[in-house]
This record gives sequence, C-alpha cells and structure tokens, in this order.
Amino acid sequence: MAGAQPPAASAVVLAGGLGVRLREAAPGVPKPMAPVGGRPFLEHQLDFWIAGGIARFILSVGYRREAIIDHFGARYRDASIEYAIEESPLGTGGGLLKAAALLDEREPFLLLNGDTYFDVSLSDFSDFHAHRNADLSVALFRAPQGGRYGRADLGPGQRLTGLASETAQAGDLANGGVYRLTGRALRPWAQEAGPISFETQILPAMLARGMGLYGMESSGRFIDIGVPADYGRALAAIRGS
Repeated sequence: MAGAQPPAASAVVLAGGLGVRLREAAPGVPKPMAPVGGRPFLEHQLDFWIAGGIARFILSVGYRREAIIDHFGARYRDASIEYAIEESPLGTGGGLLKAAALLDEREPFLLLNGDTYFDVSLSDFSDFHAHRNADLSVALFRAPQGGRYGRADLGPGQRLTGLASETAQAGDLANGGVYRLTGRALRPWAQEAGPISFETQILPAMLARGMGLYGMESSGRFIDIGVPADYGRALAAIRGS
C-alpha cells in the first residue's frame, strides 16, 4: 500500500551544469563547488539531506567533474557517494536518466539540483508522496519576485495541473527543484540517448500522459546560487539569518 513506502534513503543530485551566469563570481569551478562560507555549496546541501536521513548520493557530473569527484570521493560524512558521468552534455533529463539507472527502479529517491538549497522536511515530503500514491512529487515555494521561477498550478488534492518556466509572479507557487519519484516513473524515457531536459520535456510529457504529479508547498528557505545576486547572500540564507 502507498502509506507503507519507506522514506527515500537515496538522492540523485544534478551537478553537471556549466554555470555560465556564475563564472565571474566563482571562476574555474562547477556551480555546486562555488565556495559559500569557505566550503563548497554542495557540502551545505549534502549536510542538510544527510541530517534528514539520506544515506546515499548519486552525483550526476559533467563539466569540470574532477573538482567534485576529487573533493568528495566515495564517501562524505556518513553517506556513500557514486557518480553518473556525462562524457558530453545530456541535459538535466539525460543526467537524471543516467543516474537513475544506478538505482533499483522500485526504490523511491530524491532528485535535487546541485545549485539550489531548499530545506524541505524529508519525512513530510515522503509522507505526502506516499499518501497520494504519486508518480512524482515536487516541493514548492512562494516566489519572492516575478519572472524568474517556474509557476506551479495545482488542482484538487494538490495534484499538479501545470508547470511553466519562469512565469511565476511574486506570491505564486513555484517549482523548488526538489522531487520524489522512482525509476519506474522514468520508464518511457529510459532509452533516450541524446540530450533531454527534465524540466521542459520530461515533466510536461508526464503531465500530458496523465501521470500522478503532485506539489507540496514548503515554507523552508530557498536559495538559487545560479544567480550571482543570490550567490552573494547564500551563506546568510542557509544559516537562516
């Protein structure tokens, strides 16, 4: 039964982006390795999820991946680390598919963006997903400004009816980039070999197929270091000050 699903103990982190907008502020490193308070941003993110119960991370890496692999190796604190390596850019969807292939397709896992921090309760999110027997759940936040985040539209029972890129206005529910799913939900795209976007291709196709997608609003802190202005305030945001 849906309510018997265990909390996700594994997480896939998309950490292979080029980080074009951040290169002036943090040159020479992939976005997730940009220093925040003297430590790579990715460490702060992993710290939060390890504290919540994640014990295994699969990092989807591409651009300057050696910086990530050499830093973290096979373990970070109490969690194991594995790598899904993109030899050429595969997009967020391609990186996800490559990483998900390392998991049992029945195992629930979190999907995270390596350049965002969103302190969502893992237990609340797992319960939300299980109680709805969802194919995919996404954590949502209230956009502080317009024109930057993807708007999320909800119907009865918090079922997603639409996700639109960069159309959220201030106060709208927006996609926080924290997802819960299983590899089984990705079966229709398992044979994709080329670049594909998770946000603009796979998610809309899931909606079009009538799959069970749901959105849970969270009041946790959200920070996107892909934007230089947010990168500058990342440490204060992570500390909650």
